[in-house]
Amino acid sequence: MADGALLEYESAMFLEIQEEDGLFITARGLSIHRVLTSFIKMYCDPAALVIVVNSSKYEEDRIVEELKSEGVMLPKVITTEYSSSERESIYLGGGVLFVTSRILVVDMLTKRIPVHLVSGMLVLKAHKIIESCQEAFILRLYRENNKTGFIKAFSDQPTAFMSGYCKVERVMKNLFVRKLSLWPRFHAGVSALLERHKPDVVELHLQMTSLMLANQTALLDLIDTSLRELRRANPSLDADELSVENCIIKSFDKALRVLLDPVWHQLGVKTKQLVADLKVLRLILFYLTQYDCVTFYKFLESLRASEREVTRKSLWLFMDATDSLFVNAKERVYGTSNNKPKAKKMKKDKEPKMSKACDDEPLLEESPKWKLLADILKEIEEDNEKNKNLRFFFFVLDPLNPDRFCAKIIKKVSLQNKLARFIDYMYSILYLRSDPHVVVSVKSHPHVVVSVKPHPHVVVSVKPHPPVVVSVKSHPPVVVSVKSHPPVVVSVKSHLHSELFETIPIIWTRSIQSRPHAVIFLALYAIVSSTRSDICSDPYSLIHTLYEVEPKYVVLYDADIEFVRQLEVFKASRPGIPLRVYFMIYTGSVEEQKYLTTLRKEKEAFEKLIREKASMVTPEEQEGRSWAAMALSRDPSKATDAVNTRKAGGRQTESQAPRKVIVDMREFRSELPSLIHRRGIDIEPVTLEVGDYILSPDMCVERKSVGDLIGSLNNGRLYSQAVAMTRYYKRPILLIEFDPNKSFSLQARTSLSGEISIQNVTSKLTLLTIHFPKLRILWCHSPYATAELFDELKMNHPEPDSTVAVNVGTDSSTAADLKYSVGPQASIISMPFDSAIPVGWCVFVMNQTKDIQQLCNLSEAELAKLLGNNISAKALWEFLHTDKRGDGALRKPGTKSRK
Repeated sequence: MADGALLEYESAMFLEIQEEDGLFITARGLSIHRVLTSFIKMYCDPAALVIVVNSSKYEEDRIVEELKSEGVMLPKVITTEYSSSERESIYLGGGVLFVTSRILVVDMLTKRIPVHLVSGMLVLKAHKIIESCQEAFILRLYRENNKTGFIKAFSDQPTAFMSGYCKVERVMKNLFVRKLSLWPRFHAGVSALLERHKPDVVELHLQMTSLMLANQTALLDLIDTSLRELRRANPSLDADELSVENCIIKSFDKALRVLLDPVWHQLGVKTKQLVADLKVLRLILFYLTQYDCVTFYKFLESLRASEREVTRKSLWLFMDATDSLFVNAKERVYGTSNNKPKAKKMKKDKEPKMSKACDDEPLLEESPKWKLLADILKEIEEDNEKNKNLRFFFFVLDPLNPDRFCAKIIKKVSLQNKLARFIDYMYSILYLRSDPHVVVSVKSHPHVVVSVKPHPHVVVSVKPHPPVVVSVKSHPPVVVSVKSHPPVVVSVKSHLHSELFETIPIIWTRSIQSRPHAVIFLALYAIVSSTRSDICSDPYSLIHTLYEVEPKYVVLYDADIEFVRQLEVFKASRPGIPLRVYFMIYTGSVEEQKYLTTLRKEKEAFEKLIREKASMVTPEEQEGRSWAAMALSRDPSKATDAVNTRKAGGRQTESQAPRKVIVDMREFRSELPSLIHRRGIDIEPVTLEVGDYILSPDMCVERKSVGDLIGSLNNGRLYSQAVAMTRYYKRPILLIEFDPNKSFSLQARTSLSGEISIQNVTSKLTLLTIHFPKLRILWCHSPYATAELFDELKMNHPEPDSTVAVNVGTDSSTAADLKYSVGPQASIISMPFDSAIPVGWCVFVMNQTKDIQQLCNLSEAELAKLLGNNISAKALWEFLHTDKRGDGALRKPGTKSRK
């Protein structure tokens, strides 16, 4: 698949990217991936080393696939499949590398990658770069060790920069760039080119049926009522955000949770139920235009049936508009009692015998889009027959349910005579090529099943969707089997007679690959059904399929701004080749309002970014190329901190020895290592068997998020981790870290109880502290607070040794410890002793005594001889023999005295 040369505005964007570092923001669908691929192509050479971070698997596969035909050194994707030594050799080999953030930051800290030799960094999805993320940590390490390489960041989500205060400036600061480049759809260069090569667009504005319109009105009333109740229950929320217009866009659920998460534990049951109701109502509103009347009514009935089994009922089910919703949905399927007699009266003369049957049958309301779609397909068919063009394609796009949609398309569109025409077309292609090895076999059979299946040599698998099976009736009946060694197999098989199958090799004129997002029927109808998850993960799947199939007709079943832009780019890249686009949309519907709102919000986002760019002041050292860059400073002290003038008059003294924290490899998925490094503490990544962070030789920290804490308490993993920490470290610490965007509470206020319960998290934590008295629990409301706390805990403590930390839990002492029961060993460890006794003393004591009873029978002198410390022996003897009830010493038969 070749996308061709860059367009005019893409060439201008490419030159601007090549000239200077910066953040490049484009409108959705303007094919920034083509510019990125061309830029990567320049550095596919062993003499350069370019790292691409924050890329998805789809983007990596697309770029590698496009560069295969260019004859250049292909980029490599570095994953956990490569060992550390293999990665080091790959880095030294140069070229373009896609590396996951966790692997790259570990390799940078361990000096496996020559950072000073890296030519540059390419950052994708730049709108996600915040100060504490791994990508920002990577760029900071890169700028600390490389002052000459470039940094270029890309994003096609302008609305993502609208959240927060001056987000674009903060993102640019984290990226170490000063230039902001904006490419909206209304950019002069973009607009002029796309307007000059516009596709033939046929706008089809449909009117919703009266019952559909009534259902939409009822749903909007329910949403408006729920929003008003939500604002009344929470006056502190922003009223502008909680509007019906914002509720119909995709990102409303996420925006609502951002508003409510900090106070979620304080919300009542009614507010939480309203949030859940809004999510359900938005889904019903979306299904109104997507599902047929029977499926829509069945979905509503399933919601009402499920509510009967729960104790907390949804509030919207008891509102007045709900009755109208269910009544109108039922009328779309069965009709009204008033309409049925009229219908029978009209047909009484013509069909008197069918009147009784009609009374029992449902009166199904046909979707206006399906009826219009059939007319469009008929028009396309007539146009192709008129032009004698057998090789045509058209696309139908639906972002909801591909399997359901494809099944409906097949039922609605008649495929009669298409199979015979397809065979004639393929035979003509083969005949023109004059291939003597090709034989086409046509056999008659009354029933034909057409299936598209992947070949064993197919490179791209079709895991998300099963093989598509299409039942057709052909005139005359035909059974054909076609096998293709490049990547598609098309076979037509009979259900009844397997002996009629034949395998015929056919050479395709174009390599049509089986993709997870596309289903191609006999090279005649191409139905692209992209789910929303596919669009998010692979936003350029449509544009690649367009270049691969080169359709003449495109039917947009659902309005999507990104699809529309990609169709414009596709037509502009093929000037002179006709492309007709049928654009279907309901007039005055939520679908239309959603499309227009998305356009408006993107335009407002770019206008705001343009104003911010005009007033933006970025310091010269923001790029981090000078040693005076404040962004690279790792001094945690503030400018307002007091200065001790007694030491050299307040002047800076010689720097102290470097501080260090040993971090487990798995912890680099979190934000904490980056923030620790920001405070001037060096990070040493290793694989730890005990603990997550080693602050000092005797201080070990196990970090748990709230969700991880609850899971570890339920499966007993936390108990095992506490046993290991108390066994090997003198100061074991459990760190409970909360999400800064959520409430600083372990449990909701409504779930607190004064009774002890085995299911209660606080009760389990209490039992944990009783079993491990030496275990300390730290509560931190954010990773920033955790990093500051670690800084304070390390004061006046020696630095840890990574060699010792790695061997903890894996050395020979582990095998010796396993022969002792965990309970008695934990009891011995928890006994009070003087700090002079080393942490590993318990192993020696357990080797010298048979059990705890023998230890209790020892006198104080014998304990002093055993421990080699009179103070510790005295403390242990008093602990074992003093009755805390105040009745004096516990003296049992056989118990020895102090002497």
